[in-house]
Amino acid sequence: MKRDPFGTYIETTTLGEAVRAFLPPTLPPNPPLAFTAGSQTVLDRAMLSLGRLDGAAATMPDMDLLLYTFVRKEAVLSSQIEGTQSTLDELLAHEIEAVPGAPGDDVREVSRCVDAMNHGLERMAGGFPLSNRLLRDMHGILLADGRGAQKQPGEFRRSQDWIGGTRPGNAAFVPPPPTHLDACLTNLEQYLHEPANPVVKTALAHVQFETIHPFLDGNGQLVLQAAPATVLRGAERGACRRGL
Repeated sequence: MKRDPFGTYIETTTLGEAVRAFLPPTLPPNPPLAFTAGSQTVLDRAMLSLGRLDGAAATMPDMDLLLYTFVRKEAVLSSQIEGTQSTLDELLAHEIEAVPGAPGDDVREVSRCVDAMNHGLERMAGGFPLSNRLLRDMHGILLADGRGAQKQPGEFRRSQDWIGGTRPGNAAFVPPPPTHLDACLTNLEQYLHEPANPVVKTALAHVQFETIHPFLDGNGQLVLQAAPATVLRGAERGACRRGL
């Protein structure tokens, strides 16, 4: 093992060759994050924006009026990670059946993103915690059909994956081996429920999830849905005013 201040590299064998896989440090950070004057100013501005969002939500008779467009815009943007070309107008036209004929693959993929995010928001609104189980459920909806349907929808990966390159041996980044996923994800789930600044928690959880890369496909799309949804739901509950 080689340990540095930001995590641990471990030697593992994948596809017959030795590779270095990265294990991220546990959360919360130890020692705690130290904010410079500049980064504190940025954080304060983010919290002010969330406070304004909280105030706007309080004046609305139905939070869904705010969430409706946000959810769909976020689905369009997150789907672009996978190369989809659908626009927000095309998605809305598909939903109101204003365009005759079957929707294109890209529109269907974005529509599944909307379904996955709505599922998460509805479960959380009903008291279900943001958890690994909920993330698996959302992932199962996200990759229910289409190009990701063969990538174990709704299941954490059971094999080594990598980012960049043609194999783990020449990859730009190799996430934790599947044997370490349980410990990494358990720590992440516990961190999600610790009291902390919502902006900092969202940022750290986002990076941690992407580093763990627990699914064979759809990691980027899923985390871009779950993270904003968590902040929005927190704003609706007044978490920003309480500073949690």
